[in-house]
Amino acid sequence: MTNAFVELVNLASERLGAAVVYANDEFFAPKEGLIKAAAPVWREGDYTERGKWMDGWETRRRRDLGPDAHDWCIIRLGGRGIVRGVDVHTAFFTGNYPESCAIESCDIAGRPTVENLIQAPWRALLPRTPLEGDAHNVLAVAASPAATHLRLRIFPDGGVARLRVHGEIVADWDRLRRCGDVDLAAVEHGGSVVACSNMFYGSRHNIIMPGEATHMGDGWETKRRRGPGHDWTIVRLGAEGAIRKVDVDTRHFKGNAPGACSLDVATLTSGGVLDQAQWRELLPQAPLQPHTCHTFEDELCAAGDVTHARLNIFPDGGIARLRLFGRPR
Repeated sequence: MTNAFVELVNLASERLGAAVVYANDEFFAPKEGLIKAAAPVWREGDYTERGKWMDGWETRRRRDLGPDAHDWCIIRLGGRGIVRGVDVHTAFFTGNYPESCAIESCDIAGRPTVENLIQAPWRALLPRTPLEGDAHNVLAVAASPAATHLRLRIFPDGGVARLRVHGEIVADWDRLRRCGDVDLAAVEHGGSVVACSNMFYGSRHNIIMPGEATHMGDGWETKRRRGPGHDWTIVRLGAEGAIRKVDVDTRHFKGNAPGACSLDVATLTSGGVLDQAQWRELLPQAPLQPHTCHTFEDELCAAGDVTHARLNIFPDGGIARLRLFGRPR
């Protein structure tokens, strides 16, 4: 997969609160499987009373095969956001995958009922597009307004293992500004980890995910460095603001936590290029302990309003979470 949007956050992640709220049919495999975090698996010879066990969402064979016959389900996104692309993954669906799919979106505040959603003003997000079986169907989405829910239509029936919805969270900063200091880096506030030196063992995106890390694989971890230098990762804040407290969490990293860390910050205008950022020090190099949440406040240098933060770790290792608390501009 070479599409750049696959590096964006998965808006349909259960970790962000996404859910499949309704499906018109789920005879062979339940709708909840569509957004499970784990990669799909195959169980040879495993059957239920309804048929072959499949890891994903699968509907029965339709017999009303008109040109528009199809099945569908509704997904509540983990956060209101702008969709840039999707991965309709049909892993292990070889003779039972849909011929094509289409996706629509709507933008509804709160927690609407299924009846409200069915009657909502849906707009086309992805036109009807052919699918391949047992494959990642990675499909770009044209510019569209922010959405809270998606409706996946499959033509005419069949199974989809996973749906990944890549995009950008659109946070309600008018409301968040009334909350005082908030985590400017949090993914649910529109933060994004845009680059890193290495993520051999754990994805860079994990460090700004909600909640505490549940295990070592739920953080960002680099391979062992055998030469000079150090590792780093860069976070684009959800909103420009002044960082006043930093949490660097190494929990679950017991024999592989970095020895120390530091933080640099930069302020880029819209359209600014990272390579041209003028970095300035926010947190001087400070020692880290294994399996510990470190809070830095008095140690921070005055840096003003910033848009990006670079976490440096010395020389390598793993970080579970990074929190950058401050007042949005």
